Amino acid sequence: STGAVKMQPKAEELKFVTKNDGYVHIHPSSVNYQSRHFESPYLVYHEKIKTSRVFIRDCSMVSVYPLVLLGGGQVHIQLLKGDFVISLDDGWIRFVAASHQVAELVKELRCELDQLLQDKIKNPSMDLCVCPRGSRIIGMIVKLVTTQ
Repeated sequence: STGAVKMQPKAEELKFVTKNDGYVHIHPSSVNYQSRHFESPYLVYHEKIKTSRVFIRDCSMVSVYPLVLLGGGQVHIQLLKGDFVISLDDGWIRFVAASHQVAELVKELRCELDQLLQDKIKNPSMDLCVCPRGSRIIGMIVKLVTTQ
C-alpha cells in the first residue's frame, strides 16, 4: 500500500569525479556542503585538498552551455550510436546534442567566442557590447544560457 520514497543522499555521501584524482568530495567548510541536489552534474572549483580523502572547496555548479562555451580545450563533435556528441577535454566530458545542427551551432558559437576574446586581448579598449559582431555573439550566448 505504500512505496519507497527516494531519499536525497547525505552531504558526506555525495561524490564527484575529476579526471586526475578520481572521486572527490565537497569539503565540509564549503557553502555547498549541505546541498544535496545539483541541477547539473558538473562543478567548477577553486581549491582541491587531500586530508582523509580528496576534497574540493569554493565550488559552484555549472550547467552544460557555459561549460561548453567557456571550458578549456577544443570542442569536438562525433556521431556515436546515432547520437551527436559534443566532447571537451579530449573526450573526457561529453554531452549529447539534440541534433547535428545544434551540435554544429554550439561548436561554431564557441569558435566565434574564442575569436572575439582573442580580438579583445589584442585590443583591450574594444567595447564588446558596442561593436556589432561582439554584441551579436554576446547576445546569442546570453539568450542560450538564460533559456536552456
